[in-house]
Amino acid sequence: MPLAIVQAAAYISQRALRCSVQRYLEDFRKSDRKKTSLLNYEGGQLRRDWQAQNSILITWQISFEYIHETWLSAANLLSLMSFFDRQGIPEALVRKRARNGHGSQEERDEYDGREEEEDNEDTASECSEDDGFEDDVQTLRDYSFLSVSTDGTFEMHALVQLATRKWLEANGKLEQWKQCYIKNLSAEFPTGEYENWTYCQVLFPYVKSAATQRPKGNGSLREWASLIHSAARYMVRKEIIVEAVDLSEMALKARKKIFGQEYEETLSSMGILGVAYSLGGRWKEAEKLQL
Repeated sequence: MPLAIVQAAAYISQRALRCSVQRYLEDFRKSDRKKTSLLNYEGGQLRRDWQAQNSILITWQISFEYIHETWLSAANLLSLMSFFDRQGIPEALVRKRARNGHGSQEERDEYDGREEEEDNEDTASECSEDDGFEDDVQTLRDYSFLSVSTDGTFEMHALVQLATRKWLEANGKLEQWKQCYIKNLSAEFPTGEYENWTYCQVLFPYVKSAATQRPKGNGSLREWASLIHSAARYMVRKEIIVEAVDLSEMALKARKKIFGQEYEETLSSMGILGVAYSLGGRWKEAEKLQL
């Protein structure tokens, strides 16, 4: 309830003389009647006090739709942030918002079909929306959608993330922002060498989250497979066997689908999986991979 009150007060304050408390309550009740079904969530701890949770979702909805209409770049930043772990979100991962977060399906399909070399050349122009980043952050802070911790990373309330993803899903935008999330994480995650282990450890929780969010487009699937492969290599070198095997199997399966059995990327994932099997004493599985 305190979060709902803060978000409502922030909206009223931002709208100044054009939105009184009475006017806000009218909009709140209107949203309650018409749109809360889009944000219903049946499960987990949210059912402990549904009245309080519902109030948070409605106050979020009113503020977010206003920001979406008047400050689209801030709404896009929130959309991207909703896929991360809610605490300790690094600035480097959210400063870039890929073009596949925008545009028509045809444009995104064309993007997915580009050759790898062309894709790498265009990454800077496609992903850079750094202008006004601080203004976007301040806008979201003003509406209590996010906060900044003492170490400079960002934090979000779990219900804010949930409501954002539900809105994206209801408006057909979930997949494109998932792809943006994977693209940024893939570009940032190191290849797993010892000197990068500290940063790998920071980013690994996001990789585990991304591992459960396999994208649909072929271009994004290549990036996803590359990300999972790098994470698997990191787990192998740290000799964390269960996660090394799980991630290696995911990467190999995806790369077989994209490239086929004999392609260099596929063979590389096969090699990592073989090492993971060997470390875990699974010699029969390793022998099947001819290692």
